[in-house]
Amino acid sequence: MTKTMGRHRTAVASATVLALTLAACSGGSGEGDGGSAGPMTWMTVIHTPTTPTKNGPVETALEKHTGTEFELQWVPAASTEEKLNAALASEQLADLVTLGPVESTTVRSALTSGMFWDVEKYLKDFPNLAKIDATTKDSARIDGKLYGVPYQKIKARYGVVVRQDWLDKLGLEVPHTIDELTKVAQAFTEDDPDGNGKDDTVGFYDREESFLVGFESLTGYFGAGSGFEVTADGKVVPAFTTDAFKEAMKWYRGVYENGWVNQEFVTVQKQNQQDGIARGKGGIVVTGLFEAKNYNALAKSADPDTPMEWALINDMTYKDVPRRILSDTNGGMGGWLAIPKKNVPTEDELRKVLGFIDKLMDKKAYGLMTNGIEGEHYKVDGDGVVTITDQKKWEQEVQPFSSSRPSEKVVTYKSSDEYVNEANELMAQNEANVVTNPAQSLTSKTYDTRWSTIEQQVNDAYNQYITGQIEMSGFEAVIERVRGQGLDQIIEEFTAAYAEVNG
Repeated sequence: MTKTMGRHRTAVASATVLALTLAACSGGSGEGDGGSAGPMTWMTVIHTPTTPTKNGPVETALEKHTGTEFELQWVPAASTEEKLNAALASEQLADLVTLGPVESTTVRSALTSGMFWDVEKYLKDFPNLAKIDATTKDSARIDGKLYGVPYQKIKARYGVVVRQDWLDKLGLEVPHTIDELTKVAQAFTEDDPDGNGKDDTVGFYDREESFLVGFESLTGYFGAGSGFEVTADGKVVPAFTTDAFKEAMKWYRGVYENGWVNQEFVTVQKQNQQDGIARGKGGIVVTGLFEAKNYNALAKSADPDTPMEWALINDMTYKDVPRRILSDTNGGMGGWLAIPKKNVPTEDELRKVLGFIDKLMDKKAYGLMTNGIEGEHYKVDGDGVVTITDQKKWEQEVQPFSSSRPSEKVVTYKSSDEYVNEANELMAQNEANVVTNPAQSLTSKTYDTRWSTIEQQVNDAYNQYITGQIEMSGFEAVIERVRGQGLDQIIEEFTAAYAEVNG
């Protein structure tokens, strides 16, 4: 349930890990004068314990489909920062480089250093690259420049999941407004929804990252921005300084005071939250819509006869605020496929690399990097459901490629689990109402050095306010305090950068 609500978050999706390495590791890149004498080299991250066999079935099929001989330089996720620093110091890079995480100062500095091509004007010449939507490109730019092809992700995966069997037990309808959701939270806490005669359930089941994850998603329904937002007078300000955010805080404090959320949430770890939900302690979770499947799997592993069912909600609204959902994936952008000028010195060579990326976004290539080869790794039944037939073989030969897919949105495969199919449909619908972080594509040196300290202080004040240790005046006092610790400077720098890019 990891979430990234824009550039100000430190958790990152798996495909966006730092990934650079010495070209000498492969011998495929050119020497000091740039260029490539052999196969195209691609440095990319691996999240699995072992790498696929060189010239294995997926790699061979991808080479045939793309018409490009390439050499993969796999770097384990745990080693990527070390490799990044070495590569930047030596200026020895692969021909194609997977770069992330999105908010990394090191990565952003490298991208803006002049080492990489600004690819934006070339995208229109390739059928798949030309279809990258404006929101994703906006999120991927840095101060107006696009220093790599953005990894495309679903823009907003979050929503509210509610125990459907508990709603049925209590004769309640699926909630679609905050007021309706509040009443459900009360009923789930007070009306014995599991029918065991005990006072052992609550409505919301939250965890310690509430301020950064679940609650922040809720603030979007109230009208707050995704991390930062632009005011009517053109200032770029943190969402937590706005009236909409504070209104959401006041509402959630009321939920807490009434006991409709687990009272110890500020100390609950993610795993403990998942276990608690699986054991039926809570019936409302603000999370990725795909999590319903996981909760059910956990519950069934403990009790195969569990009655657990979920309602997945992606259209929650509050009063007259239009339907909206904050992006949890950096505006649908999971990093960059960057192309170093030293390795790829001419436009003709650049176009060849871009053509390779474009081909990887074909349905066939996407299928190879997702499922493998039909008959060898998976099968498709008469209903179009894809099933992996040899899990071990798939994990060894296919899974390592999945985090390197330039887009996660090429094909949505039908699943045998209806929660997966429903979640995929609702997440796709979210894209029409997504709210992204305007500061993500901007640069502020003060943000880079001070933000983590400022955010932690505001996070602590949020916890204190929700649990009744301070009043709203105390929360606002913390905001005033951090203004002098760099917040006002961050606002000034982001505002100036926004005006320059959009002026």
